[in-house]
Amino acid sequence: MPATSHRPRCGVCDCVLVKNGKTSAGRTRWRCKSCGASQVRSRSDVTRKSELTQFLTWILGTQSQAAMAGSARGFRKRIQWCWRVEVPPPVPTGVVHHQLMLDGTYFNGWCVLIAYNGQHVVDWQWCDREKKIAWQVLLERIPAPAVAIIDGGTGLRAALKETWPESKIQRCYFHVFQNIRRELTFQTRIPAGKELAALTRVLMKVSTQDEAIAWLREYAAWEAKWDEFLKHRTKAKTGQERPSSVSRNSRWWYTHQRLRRARNVYRRLIQEHCLFTWLDTDLQPDTGEKIHRTTSPLEGGPNKAIKELLRLHRGLPEEHARTAVDWLLESLTEHPRQPWSLVKPEHLNPAQRTKNASMESDESQAPETYSNHFSWEDGNGIQTGWAGRNQP
Repeated sequence: MPATSHRPRCGVCDCVLVKNGKTSAGRTRWRCKSCGASQVRSRSDVTRKSELTQFLTWILGTQSQAAMAGSARGFRKRIQWCWRVEVPPPVPTGVVHHQLMLDGTYFNGWCVLIAYNGQHVVDWQWCDREKKIAWQVLLERIPAPAVAIIDGGTGLRAALKETWPESKIQRCYFHVFQNIRRELTFQTRIPAGKELAALTRVLMKVSTQDEAIAWLREYAAWEAKWDEFLKHRTKAKTGQERPSSVSRNSRWWYTHQRLRRARNVYRRLIQEHCLFTWLDTDLQPDTGEKIHRTTSPLEGGPNKAIKELLRLHRGLPEEHARTAVDWLLESLTEHPRQPWSLVKPEHLNPAQRTKNASMESDESQAPETYSNHFSWEDGNGIQTGWAGRNQP
């Protein structure tokens, strides 16, 4: 009778093995009826899968290493190979999302850019900072959505203009509020600043198109009222303190610079039509879901999860921290891949450098002055003076 696939064969005579009890550790003992050889078979793949599962349970959970099976040192030794498994970005599916939130979060000198549809992570990209080229690499892998919710970074705006020119943009209200508050501070004393701060608070409560139109009218009235006031200039005088943004050669500068910057924030938002995109009835999805006006779901979802993961596992080396974040983002996608499918043979058995090969490589890369050849610079010549005398 032919042997089944799950029946092991003898390594001596190649006959089918049969079960012969268990060892004291509870493992199945196998015996060959032909030659009598007895052995215990091990499934390295099953063991590795279990180790990878334990690794992900620990890195994505809240348990410490000491709480895992065995000692903390033994656990670190078992999962050491798991750090070599690379998590590539999700495979592009071609699905066109109606709205996407785009934002980046920083840690350990790195920045990870994330595209989020409100429920799942769509894709991510590593970079050093939120610059145009980094955003373009991410956006080119994703079909352009109808609406993109952003925080207002210059690099992201430039990338959207070139990569997704047809997508409408909605600026995050929370970041708008932060930008205005940074310029006006909490306790502005200027009447124009107080009125603009009040308009900003009203903006946070707008929920209909009629309210949006009313807000635009009030803002236009504010600009007309304080236009001459914002044109006031300060002439340079000897010994007078200058704002940090004013060069030493300038003979004058606008008196209310911070208030003008706050006004320019709203001017740009209104001019680019990205302040009330979320209220546009033509852009509302057929599913009945409303367009978000902030990136809060992304901030409170993946970004918060990343910060929490790094807090729970503080002290991770830089490469390990990036690997942990990759596994976290992979788990937050709509269809996470099977972890074992990402494991390659080189992850399990990495190529090891022999001692002789390492020595030869080091010698080939060493400078010429460190070889065993004769060199006058080393002082290997005829000695004169006191060093060359024969001592009695």
